[in-house]
Amino acid sequence: MPSDSSNQLARSLEPAEWAAAGIPLLRDPREVVTGLHARHLPPPRTAVVAVLDQEERLRASASFTQRADAADGWVFRNALLSQLRRVIPHDLRRRTPVRTAVLLYCRDGEEQWTQEDGAWMWGLRDACTLHGLRCGAYITLTRAGWRVLGEGRSGRRPQAEASRRQTDASASRPPQHREPPTGVEAPRGRLGGGGIEPFRRATAM
Repeated sequence: MPSDSSNQLARSLEPAEWAAAGIPLLRDPREVVTGLHARHLPPPRTAVVAVLDQEERLRASASFTQRADAADGWVFRNALLSQLRRVIPHDLRRRTPVRTAVLLYCRDGEEQWTQEDGAWMWGLRDACTLHGLRCGAYITLTRAGWRVLGEGRSGRRPQAEASRRQTDASASRPPQHREPPTGVEAPRGRLGGGGIEPFRRATAM
């Protein structure tokens, strides 16, 4: 795989390109963000990929950390595709995708678009194509709150800093029941509440 900067820039989407791609709007982005945050408690540099059905119900989700030096859409695409293959079957036999993948990325820094965000957008779009899904919203979670890039919709809660505090508090408590790093849950309907397990969390519904 070529790794020079020019190729990495080609594997990135500008905000205008993303906005022009016809990404379906979330009916209730606040509910999606709050639900995924509660399930995964993502600290900075953690991505949460989720698959929603036509009614915007959560069908599967997974969270994973990403290296700080890997701002390349090709690398992000492969990481997302690996997680999707673990938690939900592909829909490549369908002529038209019926499920949508959205990505919540918790990171440090300002809420404005960055080159890293562009690489995640490219990776999400390509991973969806290869897994037979519709490419959905890309959402950042920073200290300022959450923002759906390309749409302008945002909120102050939850925040990335809140994720870090909750994760640190969980780590300071004595362990009670340790689960494997990936797990499967029974269906829970719409997003919100549910069990919580920080880092590398996968749920299938």
